[in-house]
Amino acid sequence: MDLNYEKDLAIDSEALDIEWLGQAELMRRYTHHAADMKKAMDEAKERLDLAKAQLDMGIRSAPNKYGLEKVTEGALQSLILLQPQCQKLSQAYIDAKYEYDIAVGAVRAVDQRKDALENLVRLLNASYFAGPQTPRDLSRERLEAQNRRQQNAKIQITRGKRPPG
Repeated sequence: MDLNYEKDLAIDSEALDIEWLGQAELMRRYTHHAADMKKAMDEAKERLDLAKAQLDMGIRSAPNKYGLEKVTEGALQSLILLQPQCQKLSQAYIDAKYEYDIAVGAVRAVDQRKDALENLVRLLNASYFAGPQTPRDLSRERLEAQNRRQQNAKIQITRGKRPPG
């Protein structure tokens, strides 16, 4: 699955309709990726647990082979953890868990992207992105309206009177 986290999360505010059309597919891809990472983490944990169980049985059946004279739970667990096979599988599990945590974070980020798209649409509907407008000079407009009314009053008066003649 080809994921480009930074590119996928970027929002083109000039094409919100296109961004919305791709949002569901983007969420699907990232949740699928997170599920794949969860599966890989679970499989790594399973391999680690299996190796520990096999080592546990091997040590219990031949403790002298591993340098143990007396098998106690504490000594057994410590010896298992010291085995290179166990250390390698433990690191693989840690790496898989890290990848899963990153994938879950990416899913949250895609969900936040949806919220950002919703807010951008709200801003667009509120004309937030409209071009700059010069503020109205209400005092000047009021004087102009007053002057027009006075001129209109003079025109009406002269219209009503007929010149003598």
